[in-house]
Amino acid sequence: MSKQQVSVFWFRRDLRLEDNIGLFQALHSTYPVVPIFIFDDSILDSLPKNDARVGFIHQSLSKINVQLQEVGSSILVKKGKTTAVWQSLLQEFDVKEVFFNKDYEPYAIQRDKAVCGFLETNKTSCYSFKDQVIFEEKEITKADGLSYTVYTPFKNKWLEKYKSIAPVQEYDIEPHYSNFSKTGFAFPSLEQIGFEESPIKVRPHNLKFIANYQDIRDFPALDKTSYLSPHLRFGTVSIRKLVNWAFHKNDVFLSELIWREFFMQILFSFPKVVTQNFKSAYDGIQWRNDEADFKRWCSGTTGYPMVDAGMRQLNETGYMHNRVRMVVASFLIKHLMIQWQWGEAYFAEKLLDYDMSANVGNWQWAAGTGCDAAPYFRVFNPEIQLKKFDEKGVYVRKWIKEFDLGYGKPMVEHAMARDRAIATYKAGILK
Repeated sequence: MSKQQVSVFWFRRDLRLEDNIGLFQALHSTYPVVPIFIFDDSILDSLPKNDARVGFIHQSLSKINVQLQEVGSSILVKKGKTTAVWQSLLQEFDVKEVFFNKDYEPYAIQRDKAVCGFLETNKTSCYSFKDQVIFEEKEITKADGLSYTVYTPFKNKWLEKYKSIAPVQEYDIEPHYSNFSKTGFAFPSLEQIGFEESPIKVRPHNLKFIANYQDIRDFPALDKTSYLSPHLRFGTVSIRKLVNWAFHKNDVFLSELIWREFFMQILFSFPKVVTQNFKSAYDGIQWRNDEADFKRWCSGTTGYPMVDAGMRQLNETGYMHNRVRMVVASFLIKHLMIQWQWGEAYFAEKLLDYDMSANVGNWQWAAGTGCDAAPYFRVFNPEIQLKKFDEKGVYVRKWIKEFDLGYGKPMVEHAMARDRAIATYKAGILK
């Protein structure tokens, strides 16, 4: 019996049917389209069994599956080592073409190269598309073709290029739904994938506060942020729709979306930043890296209310307000003299919106070791930050239940820690 000739669309960081370029292109293929998602053991094996992000992916795939069932199709969900899964798919179907949207992280680039190499040796054509950014890789460069390493000129060039094509084309997929393969794949439960429900959930995104974003974004007690970041990370929203909308709504909010693409370009162009300082001159700094101090930071028991509230919010919800992220990162690096890689790894474990490029970029910004980073001698004073951005203590009381019962003494005195950090940086910076 001959196998069915199909095209395959491979979902990854684009968990939506709407305005999905790779899916749009797949549905214009000659062959009926089988949509798939692969839970990659190379990623899953390092995660706890109740990882909330896996639960969110599963929930998003379930929504896609319901949409597909309405048009007589379904999504095929697999689990395993990626290349082994593709080997099994070629046994099951006569796969003529594979379509997917690009991912710019080092592991993903390596994985996709291996998969496409395997597919092409089996006479299966491979097509990849730009979907999670407005501009990718080498589209925003200096006059000499090199990547920008300073944000402001990158932003200016980005805006210039965007305005020349605005609004960015969006892709209407619904008229092509009939091109999905007529299938009825069984949709696996979270338990069948080897995971379980987490008490932590991804919140719906909310854009109603964007009009005055610049006035409210620094005050964590207001809780008036968009909660977009995990949705951007996993592609449940379209960056094209969002940017076309934000361009007319708020310049400061749009700038945050451009920062996202700046850090993605840095990661793509300088993959060493995943584990190493962008500025190698900082490689000589002598870190304390005290494990007991690190545990106190992780658990939110440093004695500095804004630091502790932020870490407890992170541990309980998988979120942390952006202003507070800067404060807790600066504290770990400058007050405790613990290198940024420790904090970056902890955030990678806990954040619902963990995105390698932004996480690495922001941690190196705080450490002063990254491109266009804060100067090393800038040391946030957590007490001043509390007075400026949570003067009435609403945010810290929400996360520190014992706050009014005589809160603990700070584990390190600010002035001493600041002087120690600056002296250590000065001594360690390589000439």
